[in-house]
Amino acid sequence: MPALPPLIAVVGPVEPALLTAWVIHYRELGIERFHLAFHFPEHVDPDRRHQVQDACRELGIVPDAVSCGPWHEHTNPQLRDTLRQRAGAGWHLLADSDEFHAYPAPLEEVIATAEESGTGTVGGLMLDRVTADGFLTGWDPQQGLDSAYPLGAFLTHRLLRGDPRKIVLAHSSVPVASGNHRAEGHRPANRPVVVHHFKWRDGVREDVERRARHSADGTWQTASPARLAEARRLLGHLQRHGGRIAVGSSRLNFRPVSLTTVPVWWAREATRLVTTWRPPTPAAGQNEPGSMISSPSS
Repeated sequence: MPALPPLIAVVGPVEPALLTAWVIHYRELGIERFHLAFHFPEHVDPDRRHQVQDACRELGIVPDAVSCGPWHEHTNPQLRDTLRQRAGAGWHLLADSDEFHAYPAPLEEVIATAEESGTGTVGGLMLDRVTADGFLTGWDPQQGLDSAYPLGAFLTHRLLRGDPRKIVLAHSSVPVASGNHRAEGHRPANRPVVVHHFKWRDGVREDVERRARHSADGTWQTASPARLAEARRLLGHLQRHGGRIAVGSSRLNFRPVSLTTVPVWWAREATRLVTTWRPPTPAAGQNEPGSMISSPSS
């Protein structure tokens, strides 16, 4: 059986409790090696930077790199690719610090099946997790993420019109695009792995407003209008729904989910979404009813 892969990730100024839960989750999957880089935009104060780095070291992980500055679109992939080079040959597990993978079988079996397929990749799909009432609130580490964010839906796909696909495992010989969304010429053959996406927490609205503002004025460089368009769609949605995500929307179709169980509807719906997904046209994003066309202010 193939060896278990190292985990490769670029980590921002997340709360130490999330980093701890994330590391524990992947250690329970059998991951022993973590190649992490921290990147902190200019607005992050020194105390927050020290807190998350201290939490990392308390977990027995020494970061490979720490950088500060604007969060350009190329920042993550450049840091990630440096980490992949340091990790060496073999398979790599790719996960952002708010992404918790749920595999249908032990990782060794998943990788062995991928090797037999010859694709060099294993694909996943984001299942966005939110609170029961849709408000962007914090969470109690004693209760856990499942308890705080019990609902899941394809929010990234249905609301943001972003790419919900993820490359969750890639062989070192396979280049992966920005955001780990795809690997050109290496379409995964597997049914999509569940990627529980715990982005929609306390502070995310301010983060998205900052991203929209800096993307609009060029402070954070971006190669396409997608990042700004997705931010504006979220902010417009929150504005229309009193600062919350509309968990009762039939279009978004939120349902109770858990890290410990793959939903019975997952295989059919996730496979159909991955098979049929196409990027939206820029005009569609600009003309969405209620979207915030001008750059939002914080």
